[in-house]
Amino acid sequence: MYYYAGRANRLDPDTVLAAYARGLFAMGEEDGSVHWLVSDPRFVLPIGGLHVPRSLARSARKAPFEFRVDTAFRRVMELCAEERGGTNLNWIAPRMIDVYTELQEAGFAHSVEAWKGGVLVGGLYGVALGGAFFGESMFSRLDLGGSNASKLCLLELDRRLQRGGYLLLDSQERNEHMSQFGGEDLPFDAYLERLVAAVEAAPDEAVWRAD
Repeated sequence: MYYYAGRANRLDPDTVLAAYARGLFAMGEEDGSVHWLVSDPRFVLPIGGLHVPRSLARSARKAPFEFRVDTAFRRVMELCAEERGGTNLNWIAPRMIDVYTELQEAGFAHSVEAWKGGVLVGGLYGVALGGAFFGESMFSRLDLGGSNASKLCLLELDRRLQRGGYLLLDSQERNEHMSQFGGEDLPFDAYLERLVAAVEAAPDEAVWRAD
């Protein structure tokens, strides 16, 4: 369940990183404002231990996409915002896109992208801080042949996080889409303990470069 933690009157890269280190995350509203939220319990995915449905495993073996990292970060955020449709189109506010793009340029945010025939058909993005990765959103362009693209991007993300020695993959709150991959709900206090340990870790950041 989400809990309101205050209005983000100041939104810049340093403020965002400080908030994530405390277990907060940002959410935009229809009026363009941005607020800090907390979810309790907190849903985390097991790095290196994702449950992969058989149909998705079959799709992965066919290697339908080229995966790239950080080549279209801003566009991934824009498409994630579009995919929300009528549920809350504005949760990724324009000022969030600007700030998170700055974080990506500074090495604190990343996108994993699925490309098909030179076209971006799916992707995800999130914030990286120490050995923690905070997954934010994902999208698939079914109209462009991107079936399962976001899910396969998650598998690619997991592969890179495992290889880099990351300790925490935060998915904020359990939902039907993400729970198919396994994971556990942590009471917020237990999550904070794991978060502190992860943030202090020093993973191999080479995993964000092209293979």
